[in-house]
Amino acid sequence: MEPTKIVVQKLKKDVSNDIELAMLYYSVLSSINNLNLTEREIQLISFTAIKGNITYANAREEFCKLYNTTSPTINNIISKLKKIGIFIKDNGKVKVNPIIVIDFKKDLILDIKLVHGKANVNVSEGMDHQEDVH
Repeated sequence: MEPTKIVVQKLKKDVSNDIELAMLYYSVLSSINNLNLTEREIQLISFTAIKGNITYANAREEFCKLYNTTSPTINNIISKLKKIGIFIKDNGKVKVNPIIVIDFKKDLILDIKLVHGKANVNVSEGMDHQEDVH
């Protein structure tokens, strides 16, 4: 069998703030893992990852004002995201699963390896967090 060749492609995207960076990150995760997350779901995940949780009324109100939505919509999204493991309940707080939370205040380099072989179905499989200390 002929060895598989490797293609390297580098992309650069400028973002204006941490929410926009988080939304791009979670959009990529959704796409690669075939999660089919909606734009509103990605917005809620991003907002929650940056705020730390979406449990308290003030955070929910802020999200609703920012994205022109309602509290029942948030509840429906939370329910769905808990079922697929993106949101977890930790000490009574609804948070993004820590395995997919990074510091969105810093620039981000994603090293995505798309390899021939068995497909993973778990969002967290193959995730490796490394932080550049420079």
